[in-house]
Amino acid sequence: MADEKKKILIVEDSKDFLWFLRQSFDNQGFDVFYAEDGEKGLEEAKKENPDLVLIDIQLPKINGIEMAKKIKEEGLNPKMIFLTNLNDPIHISEALEAAGESDYIVKIDVNIDSVVQRVKDKLEIK
Repeated sequence: MADEKKKILIVEDSKDFLWFLRQSFDNQGFDVFYAEDGEKGLEEAKKENPDLVLIDIQLPKINGIEMAKKIKEEGLNPKMIFLTNLNDPIHISEALEAAGESDYIVKIDVNIDSVVQRVKDKLEIK
């Protein structure tokens, strides 16, 4: 990994999936921050200014799409990847529009290693 550790914020309400993601990114040398709802996720984003945010679309308090919009309104510009169980083009389109240059992963179609690889690709890490 590069000299400077990349900061990643994971906002996911599934405790088990969040744990696996945290462990995987920590093992890869990322600085990992996390939250279990959109409100806390927004607070963490403002506090930590991450390089990338992994955001579940369906979150308590503030959904992932609204959280992404609020992050942008705060003047932050992290790369974003949305995690979703919804393979619905309308939700996906809305999420991508909210975050600008972003990506999405349908959870049921993916394993943790491929999520880590997508993040590395997005951050241009070899």
